[in-house]
Amino acid sequence: MPSPQHNPQAPSGADPRAALWRDPSFRWLTGSSALTMLGDQFTLIALPWLVLQMTGDTLVLGTVLALMSVPRALFILIGGALVDRYSPKEVLMLTKYINLVLLALLSGLVLTGTLTLWMVYVLSLAIGLATAFSIPAGTAMMPHVVPRAQLQAANGISLGLRQLTMFLGPLLAGLLIALFGDGSAGTGAEARANATGIGIAFALDALSFGISAWTLAKVRMLEGASPVPQGAPTAVLASVAQGLVHFWRDAELRTCFLYWSAIALFIMGPIHIAVPVLASSTPTLGAAAFGTMLGAHGAGTLAGMVASGMFPRLRVGSLGLTILVFDAVIGLLFIPMGMIDATWQGAGLMLAIGLLGGFMQVRVFTWIQQRVPPMRGLGPPGRLTPVSDSHLPLPTTLHKCRSRLSP
Repeated sequence: MPSPQHNPQAPSGADPRAALWRDPSFRWLTGSSALTMLGDQFTLIALPWLVLQMTGDTLVLGTVLALMSVPRALFILIGGALVDRYSPKEVLMLTKYINLVLLALLSGLVLTGTLTLWMVYVLSLAIGLATAFSIPAGTAMMPHVVPRAQLQAANGISLGLRQLTMFLGPLLAGLLIALFGDGSAGTGAEARANATGIGIAFALDALSFGISAWTLAKVRMLEGASPVPQGAPTAVLASVAQGLVHFWRDAELRTCFLYWSAIALFIMGPIHIAVPVLASSTPTLGAAAFGTMLGAHGAGTLAGMVASGMFPRLRVGSLGLTILVFDAVIGLLFIPMGMIDATWQGAGLMLAIGLLGGFMQVRVFTWIQQRVPPMRGLGPPGRLTPVSDSHLPLPTTLHKCRSRLSP
C-alpha cells in the first residue's frame, strides 16, 4: 500500500531549520535515522572486540570485516537500482526488520555462550548484505520527505546528528562492554561466558532497529514522490550498467573514486583492524579505551564540520590541493598511533584526525551532490559517497575524493 503523502510548505523567509522541525515527518525520519546510527556504533565496537576475544587472530577479524564490507560494495548499486524502482520507505523498513532479527540472534548467541566462529561469519555476511540495501534506501528517503528548498538544511542536520552519534555511541558502547563483561577473562568458552557486555551491546543495536522501524512507519512521503513503475528483474541490472557507464565517463568523478578506493583498500582497511587490535593487546588500554578513541574521532569530526562552516574560504589553493594537504597531515598523525600506551594519547590523535577529516567532509559531500545528478542505477548522489560506510569507524574516507577538483 502506498505511503500517505504530505506537502509541507515553509513560510517565505522562514528559517529552513525551524520549518523542518515543525514537519512531523522530518522529525520521525530524523529520529529513526539517529536511533539506527547510534545503535550501529554499539556493533562497531562490540563485533571486532568479540572476534578478538574469541580468537585473538587479526586474520579472522579481517575476514569478518570483509564479509560485511565486500557484499555491501558489490550489491549497493543493485540496492540503489531497486530503490529507484520501489518505494525507498518499504525497502528501508524491510532492512530494519532483517537487521533486528540478525542482531537479536547474535545477541542471544553471545549471552548464552553458544556462539561459534562460523556463526559470526554467516551473521556478518548477512548484515553486510542487508546494509547494501539499507544505505541507498536511507539516502533516498530525505528527498522523498523534505522539499527541495529545504534539502540542504536537512542534510546538514542529518550529518550533524551522524557525527554526534559517532561521538556518543563508541563512548557508551566501550563503557558498557567494560562494565558488564568484555570476554577478556580466560579463553575459549570461559571468555564467551564473560561477554555479557558484548551481548547487551548487540541487543541495544537490535532494539534501535526495532524502535526506528516504528518511527519510520509514521513518516509520510511528499506528494508526487511516488516510486517509479516496477520493471522486469533484468531491467534492474541494465539500470546499474547504465549508471556505471555514466559514472565512468566523468573523468573527474572517476578519478575521485579510484583514489578513494585506493585509500579504503590500502589504508583504511588495515586501520579498521589495527585500532581494536591495539586496544585489545595493550594492557593499559581495553574496551573502554577503544570506545573513547573512536568517540574522540567522532567529536573531532563534528568540530571539524562546524569549523568548515565558520571558515568557508579556508583552503590551500584549489579544493583538490587542500584535500591532499589534509590527507598528508592525517597520514602523519597515524604514525605515532602504534606507540601509544595511554587512552588520552590515542584519543588526542584521533581527535585531531577527526578534526581535519570533518573540515573537508561537508565540502566534498556537497561537491559530489552537485556533480552527480540522480541517475537510474545509482540513484541520489549521496549513494555514491563513502558515507555509506555506516558500520565503519574513521569516516575519513568521505573526504578522500580527490584529484583534479577545480577551485
